[in-house]
Amino acid sequence: MTTLTGRPHTALLIVDVQNGSVSRAHNRNGVIANINTLLDKARTESVPVVWVQHSDDEHLLRDTEDWQIVPELDPRESEPLVHKRYSDSFESTDLEQRLAELGVGRLVVTGAQTDMCIRATLHGALVRGYDATLVEDAHTTEDLTEWGAPAPEQVIAHTNLYWADEHAPGRRGGIVATKEVTFD
Repeated sequence: MTTLTGRPHTALLIVDVQNGSVSRAHNRNGVIANINTLLDKARTESVPVVWVQHSDDEHLLRDTEDWQIVPELDPRESEPLVHKRYSDSFESTDLEQRLAELGVGRLVVTGAQTDMCIRATLHGALVRGYDATLVEDAHTTEDLTEWGAPAPEQVIAHTNLYWADEHAPGRRGGIVATKEVTFD
């Protein structure tokens, strides 16, 4: 239902699953296992996989151990890797160009951090004309309660709750569990 013409394909988008982003994340191992399940399914079905890797001058310095994609995931050289500096994976990156080249109009979104880069990327996708499905058990965030944020499981649940019915003219959001993901 995307508003992007000539873009019939779906891609798996893996956002910021980097050592420094998930070292203290809620259900880290379970989320990474779910992403690996989706990665295997996408590759088996020849669905494009696009990786996003964040860097900044405070937390994720480029080329450091924290900046690296977690060792449990294995990006292939043939899979696009988008480098970003802002929460929205589209902002000042070549993500849109790469998705256009792949004919992608629908994204299946996974990764970290739920309350920052995942939410910003979902909204960024929707306003740019994409359908954006969030995998409800394949995104995570860390505990920021000491700064007044809700507990991570509440952040995740709230994001799943409101994204389930998110839509715009000709576009839709939605959530799905890992075991129910289809790429068609």
